[in-house]
Amino acid sequence: MSDFLAFRSANTARSFTLLGLGAVLGLGIAGYALFTAPGTSTLIVAPEDVASVNQRPVSRIDFDAQLRTLYDVSPTEATPEQRKHVLEAMIREEIFVQRGIELDAAGADPAARAALVSAVEQQIVAESQTKQPTPADLEAFYRQNQAKYMSEGTMIVRDLVAATPDQAAGALQALRAKAPLDTTMAKFGLKDTGRTKDEEYYFAARIHLGDADFAVAQKLAAGDISEPLVRPDGVHLLVMSRNAPPVALAFAVAQERVVTDWRQANGARLLKGDETFLRKRANVLIAEDLR
Repeated sequence: MSDFLAFRSANTARSFTLLGLGAVLGLGIAGYALFTAPGTSTLIVAPEDVASVNQRPVSRIDFDAQLRTLYDVSPTEATPEQRKHVLEAMIREEIFVQRGIELDAAGADPAARAALVSAVEQQIVAESQTKQPTPADLEAFYRQNQAKYMSEGTMIVRDLVAATPDQAAGALQALRAKAPLDTTMAKFGLKDTGRTKDEEYYFAARIHLGDADFAVAQKLAAGDISEPLVRPDGVHLLVMSRNAPPVALAFAVAQERVVTDWRQANGARLLKGDETFLRKRANVLIAEDLR
């Protein structure tokens, strides 16, 4: 033993022993690196996962969420059957997802392509859905988009139709002279189209009257009668009883809508930015006839 540890003199046994130890140590290090390198197959499931499918992890967080969704229980409360059912379903899903990637389903199936595009878009805008805007951000957005934050206007208007322009002109003159409406309608043969009934919101009146007639109606004040409107079914008079146009909502009243709209606008901005970046990075070639 004294000769073995006497490093100042040559010792064949010591040399072979150290050589063997070095070889074993080297093999051990190489084996560890081989079996722990990214993409290397191992027999170990990471603590944060519940399974591994072709080295793709099945997240424990997703597993817990599935148990909550399906059975409204935590992992400790779930029965073995419930845990097995959820785990098998998640493994099956992962197997089919991987097979879909192998088959390039996203390149061949329009539904898969649409789902993939939607998933990428949602990932991009996810930050905007959780980000909390400052009061200054919201107030600035509110001022820039004031026209969006208005009350819904209402009106009470009757749409009367005459058979001829002369009848409509006579009725208009009588109504403006404060003649009773029912008497005037009977005298000049006017009929109520029934397109509007009682008080209506502006959006409903627009639908019922049509864009052209609504544009005339919204300019009338209470008690006004429109000029004769020649239409395919006759000559119309719009008789306005009450008109309450939209008014601007106070910021405090509109704040909830402002927050939602701000997040949507911020998400659209993020989406546009990523689209521009990806477009610049992509090698896009366009056919000559479409350039």
